[in-house]
Amino acid sequence: MTEKQIPMEETEQTAALFGAFDEHIRMLEQEFDITTVSRDGALKLLGEEPQVAMAEQAIQGLMKLVSRGEELNQQLVRYVFSLVRSGKPEEIDTFGRDVLCITSRGKPIRAKTSGQSHYIKAIQNNTITLGVGPAGTGKTYLAVAAAVAAFRAKQVNRIILTRPAVEAGERLGFLPGDLQSKVDPYLRPLYDALFEMLGSETYEKYVERGNIEVAPLAYMRGRTLDDSFIILDEAQNTSREQMKMFLTRMGFGSKIVITGDITQIDLPGDKVSGLKEAMRILQGVEDISICRLTGADVVRHVLVQRIIKAYEEDEQRQHRQAKEAERHGTRNHSGK
Repeated sequence: MTEKQIPMEETEQTAALFGAFDEHIRMLEQEFDITTVSRDGALKLLGEEPQVAMAEQAIQGLMKLVSRGEELNQQLVRYVFSLVRSGKPEEIDTFGRDVLCITSRGKPIRAKTSGQSHYIKAIQNNTITLGVGPAGTGKTYLAVAAAVAAFRAKQVNRIILTRPAVEAGERLGFLPGDLQSKVDPYLRPLYDALFEMLGSETYEKYVERGNIEVAPLAYMRGRTLDDSFIILDEAQNTSREQMKMFLTRMGFGSKIVITGDITQIDLPGDKVSGLKEAMRILQGVEDISICRLTGADVVRHVLVQRIIKAYEEDEQRQHRQAKEAERHGTRNHSGK
């Protein structure tokens, strides 16, 4: 049994570290199988030596985040635990430092994971960035924030947001209204992010001036887009031809961010995803970055991470079973 004492002054930062009803400390005990005692201005950690050492690193990491003004929640606390367990506590210093953008309500937008931090830096340092990862990793949201930041800094004159209108179980023709009404549901996540960054009135003003355009991918054909920040969302549902068409729209002074999740392809089975092809073809091309986010970068409810993990494990299990069935089939065939 090892004992370690961490000095703790009674401050607002300490209260934020502990969480409501000491929620974060209870999570620490459960995660590292230790016991804690808070007494006489110190937090005492009791348990096996390696577990106590990791718990101490986790506490120190959380204290760094609190001192930087980060608001701790279950997802962020669990993420710090995962970095410590994987032997990467130094990565706690790589996210949450720099403000990417301020929303219309004054909320600062920062990277919440090291993966998100790498993604933001890739967008800032490259002309074309491919952000690939599961739902909830902030791919679209951070791309829109980066676009608004570039527009406010007058680095670009326009923001263009687009996505393919691929039907996932529903038909465009059955939706009511004109063409714009039919495609609006597909573009809703982009509208939502823009409204949060700019406010609805400012957004409408820029749309009327032509500074902001939100349109289906088909509208991009035949255009050259200069001095623009262009985001292609849900790119896993582009065809090879659509992706090539989109990439060749870029003009001088423009920046492109392409986001998608290759595990959620809604294309017909005989069609290859343009995003998958682009990742293969553009790997290693200068001034193009391919940033892969993972389940660890999910910043939604903790259940989203668990759901993603469950689906990944099921997919791997099915893949193994298919390989095993194929191997047995080959043996039986050769036996005949």
